[in-house]
Amino acid sequence: MVPPALILVGACFIPAQAEAHLMSTGFGPFYDGLAHPLLTPEDLLPVLAMALLAGLGGPRSGRFALFVLPAAWLVGMSAGSAVAPQGAAIWLIPALTIVLGASVAADRKLPLPLVAGGAVVLGLVHGSLNGAGLAGTNTGITGALGVACTVFVVAALVAGAVVSLRKPWARIVVRVAGSWIAAIGLLMLGWSVR
Repeated sequence: MVPPALILVGACFIPAQAEAHLMSTGFGPFYDGLAHPLLTPEDLLPVLAMALLAGLGGPRSGRFALFVLPAAWLVGMSAGSAVAPQGAAIWLIPALTIVLGASVAADRKLPLPLVAGGAVVLGLVHGSLNGAGLAGTNTGITGALGVACTVFVVAALVAGAVVSLRKPWARIVVRVAGSWIAAIGLLMLGWSVR
């Protein structure tokens, strides 16, 4: 039998409100947007996978994805906040994560237009879903700029680190990271369609 005092202490830890998707940190709209991709794995993983893929393609591919991805994300957020596709296919982001992670794991040198196209598609699709989420808050364009800044910084750091790798075993580490991202994408896909 559980003592009544333990039940009372446990009841004190029941939250009044639970939020699964953090959109407000209390630091202001720009910082809310800045923190959002870092606190949301389904936002961060595809950006990491795209940056790894672009980095494996070399400096030109990395630079191109670095500027295309945040720009497309920003355009997608603008469109998503106006149209607000709340009923969008929730399986699309995990599917993109799986494809990008598997592409990193396969370590195929993709042509620049394919890498750039992937960055555009990821940015537009994911940005529109972020924009729909931001439409319910009062962050506006300032929050969207914060999100785009985080996407830019993460893509720059990761793609730059991968481009600078010279040892063969380091490329294998990147491929393993891609396979883990694909596996997490599979888990996300299973969770979204359950």
